[in-house]
Amino acid sequence: MSSGARRLLSLDDIRHEALSETSSTNSECLARARAGDRGLLWITATRQSGGRGRRGRPWVSEAGNLYASLLLIDPAPMERLGSLPLAIAVAVHQAIRQVLPASAETLEVKWPNDILIGRKKTCGILVEGEMLPDGRHALVIGIGVNIGSKPDNPLYPVTCLSEQGSAASPEELFAHLFKAMAEALSDWDRGRGIREITARWRAVACGIGEKITVNLPDRSISGHFAGIDDNGLLMLDTGAGRMMTIAAGDVFFG
Repeated sequence: MSSGARRLLSLDDIRHEALSETSSTNSECLARARAGDRGLLWITATRQSGGRGRRGRPWVSEAGNLYASLLLIDPAPMERLGSLPLAIAVAVHQAIRQVLPASAETLEVKWPNDILIGRKKTCGILVEGEMLPDGRHALVIGIGVNIGSKPDNPLYPVTCLSEQGSAASPEELFAHLFKAMAEALSDWDRGRGIREITARWRAVACGIGEKITVNLPDRSISGHFAGIDDNGLLMLDTGAGRMMTIAAGDVFFG
């Protein structure tokens, strides 16, 4: 589809509601969807009392970090949704890059959408979906960025923006994210713009050519990260000319 025929998202299409506190910005978005909200709604909160990460892990949500969720309604046909995490990743990467000083460690994306600074995680992204009673599909993009603080007992190396020399506030970072996400979703174009998104993703990717282990639900597979294919699937070179494509899994380097 040519860029001229693409339905570009205007910033005026997107609404934002800032809350002082909520249990979870993702849960708030889903509640709005069940109540009939039309989507393209950002909910941010100064603090979350019940933030959550992937696989139901708690997400520490004290004031000073960014907690934001974007509600989309029927964002794309179901078969095209697999590439959405790549579009989210390039948007968050672009927003964080705007507030990092030149002295910060390298900002990269680990497949599919972990944002790393100096190979340390600085952002959690949780995408949740639900079919609504009226037949619409609600999808929520939840984004938590460590700005002023980071978890005390992490399962993996973590950092925060202040540790990297950034003085950005949650409000400043969100202003960049608001714009960057609109641009990325326009590029993604309901899944039709996947080639543009994969090109943007490869330009900021972490660890292409390195040895990795991918944890799947039933097993772990090791090999060399050969990048992503044109559909956004991870390509794993397992040796002897064998290339596997993986749609979902946890990636560990080394």
